[in-house]
Amino acid sequence: MRTEEAAATANGLHKKDMANGHGNGMTAEESEALKDTFEHHEPVGPPIYGEKKLDCSDAEWRTRVDLAAAYRLCCVEGLNEGIVNHLTASVPGENHNFLVFRFGRSWEEVTASNLLKMDLEGNVLTGDGKCDSSAFFIHSRIHEFRPAPTGAVFHTHQTAVAALSALEEDDLPMLHINNLFLYDNVVFDHQFNGRVDGDAEGRRLAAKMGTKRVLIQANHGPIVAAEDVPTAWWYLYYLERVAKLTLAAMSTGRKLRTISDEVGAEGRENFDKLIPKMFAPLTFEAAKRRLLAGPHADFLS
Repeated sequence: MRTEEAAATANGLHKKDMANGHGNGMTAEESEALKDTFEHHEPVGPPIYGEKKLDCSDAEWRTRVDLAAAYRLCCVEGLNEGIVNHLTASVPGENHNFLVFRFGRSWEEVTASNLLKMDLEGNVLTGDGKCDSSAFFIHSRIHEFRPAPTGAVFHTHQTAVAALSALEEDDLPMLHINNLFLYDNVVFDHQFNGRVDGDAEGRRLAAKMGTKRVLIQANHGPIVAAEDVPTAWWYLYYLERVAKLTLAAMSTGRKLRTISDEVGAEGRENFDKLIPKMFAPLTFEAAKRRLLAGPHADFLS
C-alpha cells in the first residue's frame, strides 16, 4: 500500500472508530495501516556528495564520499585506533574492486579522492601508496567469498566490543532494544591466530562469518559486513553501543533480564527491513551533515 493510501485508510478507520465511541482501541488491521504511514520518510535535505574530484563513475564517487565519511565518523566516535584498523567498500559495477585508505594516513586525513582503489590480487588501480597486508587479506577475502551481498566491510578495535572479545564466555546477551538487530546475526570466532597476514586466514574469516552481519574475533575486535557503507556504519556504531550497555549491565553483578527468542526473532525481522530502507540511510546522511558543520568537512575533497 502506498504511503498516501495507507494514511487515508488509517485516518478514515480512526475517525470511524472515534465516532463509534471506541476511543483509541484499534484492530490489528487499523494499527498496521497506521504504522505503515510512519515507515516512509523523505530525506531531510539533498544527498551530500559534493563535486566529483576524480575521473571516475558517479557511483564510484558516491561510494568514495560515503567511505571517507565513515572513516571520519570513526574518529568522531572514537572507534578507530591510530592508523590501524580498516574500512573498505566495493566499487559498484567493477567486479570486486574495492576502496581502502592508504596505510600510514591518519583517518582524519582520509578524503573521497585520496582513497586507494585495489583489485583482489593486491594491485593498486588508483591512488598513491598501498594498504597494509592485514587490510588486504581480511577485506579482499570477505568481499570475494562472503555468501551475501557485501558492499562494505569494516574492521576496528573499538573498545567495548574488543573487551567482550577478551572474555572466556563470549556471549552477547539480548538485553536491550538495540540488541534486536543483532539477534542470530553475530558469530564469535574463538580461534585467535594473531595478526591476519595471509590468504588462508582471510578465507577462514570469510567462511566463519558466512551470512552474519558481525564477526567478533577473539582477543581482537569486530568485523562488520553489509550491502553498503551506510548500513555497515549503522551496525558498527550500534554494535559498540550494545557492547557498552552489556558491559555496564554485567558490571552490576546482578542477574540479567534477557529478551526472549520469540521477541528477538521478530525484532530482527523488522530491523532487517527497516535498517537498509530507512534507519541506515537517514542516520548516515545526518552524520554527514554533522561532519560538514565541523572540522571534518574536507572529507568531500
